[in-house]
Amino acid sequence: MNNNANKADSCSCSARNQPTTNGMHPLDPLSAAEILTSSAIIKASSMRELKFNSITLLEPLKLEYAAFRDSGGSRPRRRSKAIVIARGNQQISEVTVDLISETIDAWVDFKDVMPILTLEDLDVIERISRDHPLVIKACKEIGITDMSRVFFDGWAIGIDERWGFERRLQQALPYYRKFPSDNQYAHPLDFIVVADTEREEVLAVDIKTVNGERTPISLEEHNYLPELVGKSLLEYGILKPINITQPEGVSFFMQGREISWANLKLHIGFNYREGLVLSDIRMRDPHSKENRERTIFNRLSVVEMFVPYGSPNSPHHKKHAFDIGEYGSGFMTNSLKLGCDCKGAIHYLDAVLNSGNGTPLLIENAVCIHEEDNGILYKHTDFRDGSVVLARDRKLVISQILTAANYEYAFYHTFMLDGTYKLEVKLTGILNTYCLHPSEESAPYGTEVGHRLDAQNHQHIFSLRIDPEIDGPNNSVIQNDAVAADYSPEKNLYGNGFIANRRTYKTARDGASSYCHETSRTWDIVNPSRVSKISKKPIGYKIVNNQCPSLLARPDSIVAKRGEFARKSLWVVPYRDGELFPAGDYVCQSSGGHHPQNLTITDWVARDELIENTDIVCYVQFGLTHFPRMEDFPIMPAEPVSVTLRASNFFEKNPALWVPPSDLSGDQSSALASVSSNLASFGKETSVVLPRL
Repeated sequence: MNNNANKADSCSCSARNQPTTNGMHPLDPLSAAEILTSSAIIKASSMRELKFNSITLLEPLKLEYAAFRDSGGSRPRRRSKAIVIARGNQQISEVTVDLISETIDAWVDFKDVMPILTLEDLDVIERISRDHPLVIKACKEIGITDMSRVFFDGWAIGIDERWGFERRLQQALPYYRKFPSDNQYAHPLDFIVVADTEREEVLAVDIKTVNGERTPISLEEHNYLPELVGKSLLEYGILKPINITQPEGVSFFMQGREISWANLKLHIGFNYREGLVLSDIRMRDPHSKENRERTIFNRLSVVEMFVPYGSPNSPHHKKHAFDIGEYGSGFMTNSLKLGCDCKGAIHYLDAVLNSGNGTPLLIENAVCIHEEDNGILYKHTDFRDGSVVLARDRKLVISQILTAANYEYAFYHTFMLDGTYKLEVKLTGILNTYCLHPSEESAPYGTEVGHRLDAQNHQHIFSLRIDPEIDGPNNSVIQNDAVAADYSPEKNLYGNGFIANRRTYKTARDGASSYCHETSRTWDIVNPSRVSKISKKPIGYKIVNNQCPSLLARPDSIVAKRGEFARKSLWVVPYRDGELFPAGDYVCQSSGGHHPQNLTITDWVARDELIENTDIVCYVQFGLTHFPRMEDFPIMPAEPVSVTLRASNFFEKNPALWVPPSDLSGDQSSALASVSSNLASFGKETSVVLPRL
């Protein structure tokens, strides 16, 4: 679903001076040389011509890595895992390669599953659709004869009962451009194309008719490019430039892909499916006597992004995208630009992925790392003597932006000086639009954002996978609900008391939980064997998640069955190596329900294993329900959603005390200097009117 211009470039194994396998951190992504080695070994072991759907690092077993990190154990084996498709019979296989011995560890064939649609796959449907006679005929019937002006967004197909796993399916949504830089989403066409990606065959052209009539194309322009919009606020002089400088440099230090900042340390990984992966996250407690590093999270990543559309009218019932499971966050990643995507003193990390023939592809500047001012960390004014103490916060931001056809998603993994972690996602890009027949109305399932342009209601539900390690591997989850205390003449005579009702989850079924607005529900991930000496509560991190819409599709619908993970705000399951993705390893063309080679979160929960005081994993769902507005078109102002993890009795003292107070007298901000200068020039009788901000 990525049609941006920042497509990855081919690179040789020596072009970027990749480190040797033996010298790499065990969690570092595969180098270009390792991708080439993996594909060469796999090709040599097969009698068939193979297509490489993905080649990625097979991360070491958790205990194996912990032994290497904590007690000087042997270095974990460096291994890759590839998903390959046999060109002839479309057999899907997973192949594991030992990169040290350069041998194949395992080759497993899969049945009735389909892997991710890569950018190369999505390009296929546009290429074959534009030249197909049925597509040309469908366009000619509504007055389009120049097929070079017709463009096709490739999508995975949510529902199509006509074909099973004998075909690798995708659908294409067609649009028209009046001129090369025109906004195609202002001119949607009234049909969709269904194709077989591997055989490169158009299977169907499904045309929507209303009372037997085709829907005319809307040629009204809705453009957003500066040269088509007119003068900007900058040209009118209303907005002045903002420059961000750090004359003494940044406060973080990079060693390979490990970063140190303030008291924080972590490893930054990247792969084709999850994109950014943050691992081995630990923090030094500045107030503890031991001054030791304390583990917080073993691994953090966004493992799914579900976008179900809410119109039952054809063809919208087929539109429920799993943007991570069906296309891959890494594959869709942008190459970031200084001053635009990122501003200030920036450190970039590249990403190396693979092509279909097994060669490495480079995405330059795939990850942006920088610091930002984060407003007030703490402040107090003593009203008696007017003395002020104030410290400013700052945040370390590790970000990635991806394009999924019409939509952009900007992921900001943010760490703050008090130990807080926040994942913020900004949604922007362009609404998915469809044409309205003159006799149709957009309501109630959408909004008419332009003349006869329908933008349907939809949801965006993200899944953050948290592999906690709160000062040790064995953790529990406690549900916190704010409730009124029972009336008691002895303890609550005036009825104003309220308490936190705390309940520890015991088993996986117990740990499937929804958010409750009435009780301001939060959850604590705690280490029950470590109790704060002061608060007398177990140390932990609190999950604050109040942006978690319920999945609105009926529970018995195919949409809900495929995306069942989105029906709960939180799932807690025991840790198992290799279990990562709540909608399954193979999401394309899935139908929900149990598949022995494609287990989902409901399969893991059905085991109903113990989740108290053990190694656990939490899946946190958050997002928004989007009822489109006219203001969202032709390009959508960024809309943020987020989830936060805050230290809760974790530190021995408030870690913000470690941050030095700001010196107000030394503040050189131009606004303060300007106001001070103006005030000094006025006499006592002169009134001062400060400009509005």
